[in-house]
Amino acid sequence: QVQLRESGGGLVQPGGSLRLSCAASGRFFRINVMRWYRQAPGTQRELVAGINSGNSTNYADSVKGRFTISRDNAKNTVYLQMNSLKPEDTAVYRCYANVFLRLDYLYDSWGQGTQVTVSS
Repeated sequence: QVQLRESGGGLVQPGGSLRLSCAASGRFFRINVMRWYRQAPGTQRELVAGINSGNSTNYADSVKGRFTISRDNAKNTVYLQMNSLKPEDTAVYRCYANVFLRLDYLYDSWGQGTQVTVSS
C-alpha cells in the first residue's frame, strides 16, 4: 500500500554532515506525520525527529541544534539534515510515516532503514 525508501546514509567523520531522504510511494490520500527513528546495536529504538502535516517539528534532546527535519509534500518526501555528527549518532536510521489511505483510515508505514556511521 505505502512504501518508504530511505537514502543518504553512509560513513562520515565526526563533525561532518549527512542528509537523509525518505520518499513515500503507493496509493494513499495524504501523509500525516513523518518521523525518523534510529537504533544502535544493543539499544532501544529512539525517536530522533518528527514533523506533522502543519510542519510542526519535534526533536530528541540529543540532536537539538544539530539535526533539522523537513518535508516536501509535493514529493511525499521527508528529509533529515544532520550536522556536527558525533560517533554516538551511529545507528540504523528508519523512516516512519502515518498515512491516510482514506479520509477515515490511517496506516503506519516503515522504511527498511539506512546505516549512518560516524567514525574517524
